Amino acid sequence: MLNKPNKIWLAPAKINRFLHITGQREDGYHELQTVFQFLDHCDELSFTIRSDNKILHQNPLAGVKPEDDLTVRAAKLLQHDASATQGVEISINKRLPMGGGLGGGSSDAATTLVALNELWQLNRSTDELAKLGVQLGADVPIFVHGYAAWAEGVGERLSEIELDEPWFVVVVPSVSVSTAAIFSHPDLPRHCALITQNEFLSGKGTNVCELIVREKYPQVEQAIQFLAQFSPARMTGTGACVFAALDSEQKAKKILGQIPAKMTGFIARGKNKSPLYS
Repeated sequence: MLNKPNKIWLAPAKINRFLHITGQREDGYHELQTVFQFLDHCDELSFTIRSDNKILHQNPLAGVKPEDDLTVRAAKLLQHDASATQGVEISINKRLPMGGGLGGGSSDAATTLVALNELWQLNRSTDELAKLGVQLGADVPIFVHGYAAWAEGVGERLSEIELDEPWFVVVVPSVSVSTAAIFSHPDLPRHCALITQNEFLSGKGTNVCELIVREKYPQVEQAIQFLAQFSPARMTGTGACVFAALDSEQKAKKILGQIPAKMTGFIARGKNKSPLYS
């Protein structure tokens, strides 16, 4: 069963437990190795089905045109692909920061695909929805499939992985990092040697984007230095958010209570199964 309490659909955050760039294709896309895990910290979406074919965003994000919003694009993509005659009104309680490396936009798009597939009674398979989702962003299939995953290629080759599910303190620096700017940076390491899942599980793996982001954004450097006092700290994706794993909610809350005034953050539990489906 999908998680729909009071017709609320969850769009969870993700973290990258590590991120290596292993090459760059002729089309400019980067080959990578990474591990995605979900957090039980989520955007909340609701959908009101319309009898006409209009796709409407009820509370668009500041600075984002409704037609550019990933939820609207996801709804239109699915509607066109399935020749659906119904429309929808989309509302979002936005809790995940933009430009933070937590995958909020991709997660919202995936939840839209999954929700409308059910509400419009389209009967598309998870694999079919994931193939549509990759047209919206490389991370969207992760959220559609809904399990913690080892990812390769441009992030589209997924295999399920079983991880520990610690408590995480996530610090949100007051800066938005451009993924495109980081991936186009001349100093980005682009030829990491391939590692195996067993090597990762035994402790190998870093985030190769982190050094560049720390140098360009002092707020990220400060966040990592703060968290590193308590537990090994790492940036997720291309930033800006950083996280540290703890073995109890109590420890995580204690650290969050000491967060510097210029930073914000939250605690969340790591989840191998997406809160959308659990």
